Amino acid sequence: MDKLNFPWLVQMAWRDSRRNRSRLFLFISSIILGIAALVAIFSFGYNLRQDIDSQAMELIGADLVITSNRPVEPKMLPLLDSLGNRRSKERSFASMILFPKSQGTRLVQIRALEGQFPYYGALETVPKTAAQSFREGQQALVDKTLMLQFDARVGDSIKVGEVTFQIAGILNKAPGQTGISATVAPAVYIPLRFLPQTGLEKKGSRINYLFYYKFDQKTDVKMLVERLEPRLEKEALNTETIETQREDMGRSFKDLTSFLALVGFIALLLGSIGVASAIHVYIREKLRSIAILRCLGVSATQAFLIYVIQILGIGLLGSIIGAAVGTVVQQLLPQVLQDLLPVEITVGISWLAIFQGIGLGLIISLLFALLPLVSIRNVSPLNTLRISLESTSLFRDPLKWGVYALILLFIFGFTYLQTEKWKEAAYFTLGVLVGFLVLAGIAWALMWAVRRFFPDTLGYVWRQGLANLFRPNNQTLILIVSIGLGTAFISTLYFVQTILLNQVTLSASENQPNMVLFDIQEGQRQAVAQLTKQQGLPVIQQVPIVTMRIEEINGRTAEDVKEDSTLGVSPRAFQREIRSTFRSALSDSEKIIEGTWQGKVASPSDTVYVSLDDRYAEWIKVKVGDEIVFNVQGALIPTVVGSLREVDWNRIQTNFRVVFPEGVLEAAPQFHVLLTRVDAAQTSARFQQAVVRQFPNISIIDLELILSVMDELLDKIGFVIRFMAAFSIITGLVVLISSVLISKYQRMQESVLLRTLGANRKQIYAITALEYFFLGALAAGTGIVLSLAGSWALAKYSFETKFTPQLLPVLVLFIIISSLTVVIGLFNSRAVVNQSPLEVLRAEG
Repeated sequence: MDKLNFPWLVQMAWRDSRRNRSRLFLFISSIILGIAALVAIFSFGYNLRQDIDSQAMELIGADLVITSNRPVEPKMLPLLDSLGNRRSKERSFASMILFPKSQGTRLVQIRALEGQFPYYGALETVPKTAAQSFREGQQALVDKTLMLQFDARVGDSIKVGEVTFQIAGILNKAPGQTGISATVAPAVYIPLRFLPQTGLEKKGSRINYLFYYKFDQKTDVKMLVERLEPRLEKEALNTETIETQREDMGRSFKDLTSFLALVGFIALLLGSIGVASAIHVYIREKLRSIAILRCLGVSATQAFLIYVIQILGIGLLGSIIGAAVGTVVQQLLPQVLQDLLPVEITVGISWLAIFQGIGLGLIISLLFALLPLVSIRNVSPLNTLRISLESTSLFRDPLKWGVYALILLFIFGFTYLQTEKWKEAAYFTLGVLVGFLVLAGIAWALMWAVRRFFPDTLGYVWRQGLANLFRPNNQTLILIVSIGLGTAFISTLYFVQTILLNQVTLSASENQPNMVLFDIQEGQRQAVAQLTKQQGLPVIQQVPIVTMRIEEINGRTAEDVKEDSTLGVSPRAFQREIRSTFRSALSDSEKIIEGTWQGKVASPSDTVYVSLDDRYAEWIKVKVGDEIVFNVQGALIPTVVGSLREVDWNRIQTNFRVVFPEGVLEAAPQFHVLLTRVDAAQTSARFQQAVVRQFPNISIIDLELILSVMDELLDKIGFVIRFMAAFSIITGLVVLISSVLISKYQRMQESVLLRTLGANRKQIYAITALEYFFLGALAAGTGIVLSLAGSWALAKYSFETKFTPQLLPVLVLFIIISSLTVVIGLFNSRAVVNQSPLEVLRAEG
């Protein structure tokens, strides 16, 4: 039998599996939910990509969009007017509106439109004719959320600045508008020709200027943009096309699907632990059969391949079932994620995702089964006589280390394909490895400690329960690793969500501002502060803001940076508008980490030392002592970087990338921001009404509303994460059940022996309960400690905030997992306890 003879190997694999197919399927069922999660995510990702491709035209609404955050220079208007066959203009900005009927006020996104935009898709309104009729008179389209909030009707009116508009229709959908953006700042469309009358176009107002173009003839828009780009960039004009819209959105949502895929991959890895453990036990039970085959002339390679074929066959079946379940689950994902996406998601079967899932299932089944399978090579005919003397060590076989390397390489490769970043893939792989090693170390330490310090003085039941932790064929390692990793993953998801929620609700604490007034003109500053105090509200902070751009960095301009990419400075550093301020002292949300703070310039001839946010300085590649020339609305101001600041951007107050000293910007065009705190909803409504009536150009951000929106958003994101984490949780349960079932098969003889020696049901149950309680409690506790360490690191280094975990949910999770482990262990021990020893032995053959 030296030749492999593949048909004979398949036949032998089939025959050998006849008595064990149900157990083999139970073993491989551990990976079904992991495959299901990945197939669901892959299918969702492919369908989303197709939807983005097909709906990109409707999302952008035109063939070409040119935007600017400042008025376009007159010399550029002939060029802009020459593009396209059909053109539209829009000016978009945040502003307060007033509903005269209810006296309600709300921050909205005003979109003053001229022309027939959108050219693709439509403004979906009720009545349908309103999408066109509002352009012809002093009328407006109002977002449906606003209409519901203020109980408004078509025909009612709204006041925008100094002008009152009749509501022509309810806006249900507009290009590029998602459910979230509509909640934070709902859109209100008005005709552009009425904008000057509103009085909202004042110097310093933050208005976005948009130009939409439709080409009736076939035009290579990409080539046109490349030709115009040098002139447009020089004037800080940005472009967007249908192609760039596809690319940007595809890139953004690839991050989402990659994250969810990694969550599903963790479920698959958890299941793989169950596969490795189950096959390990299965092969140990097959040692005599393998030895008999060796006696009959079967080579070690042939014996190895017989069981490889078994694993691949059952792995293929499990993967197909997982792929089918994933295809069904994928039908639910669009409903879960719809509010987070700007496209309508279609649902369809993705055969590519299905084949990917089946392929992953086969690879991971084989990889993790190889660990115990390679031991078959060492089984000799002698095992038929002395089965207890010949064991296959985990560490003496160099081939096993090769399998370990392949598993790590597979994890790294899969992660890299999802993230496309070497560093992140390495960190993820290292994190998985560390988690495995820590939990495995805890398991080995537990077995050593119990054996070394065995409490001989305890009662019989306690001694038996503890002894089961280190006896041959124990389940200590597999259960602690699988339960511990599952617990760590679940806990970390909970802690991360808590960190995010704590960051968002920071402003709810006492003395923190929860209302921001911006676009306050210089002449309105004192009057607005006086009005705030008249309403009984504190003026917590009042800050001047000056807009500017960078003209030069160490003598290099934007053109120099484009020509020499080795400088490492992004050309966008010169294009981005900077909102700066000036003051004599630091705020309590920032501290100097390098250089010296300079709070005042004594005379115009003195050097101007500015302070930069440290992360912003790193982005534009400058350090203390470097020279920067700022263009402050036409006036060039040379400066030197005097200090770098660490800024706490999580604080609800005005923070700035660039801070000037006093004595430089006082005469520059500027607007002001005022922060206050309002404790009651009625006071908030009264104050907003007073501000809108007296100062219609001022916009108000009610942070309580933002907090509620963010809370709702985080709830939705949290639900998505929990939805995906459920696959890991259920997989952990399947692994736990299958591991306990494996333990049942292994412990059968021990339990029969105890029953024969006189142990009763109660004692058997007590011994089992104690063993699984020790395992569950230690695994859950270790997993929670790992998640606490990981969450602390995320809070400190990623979110840059304090980590204060709530102990009650952690305690509840610990109790649930420990109890569940005990319950499942007892449930699967019934077959041994409820039957007589003779019946069990007969059943086992």
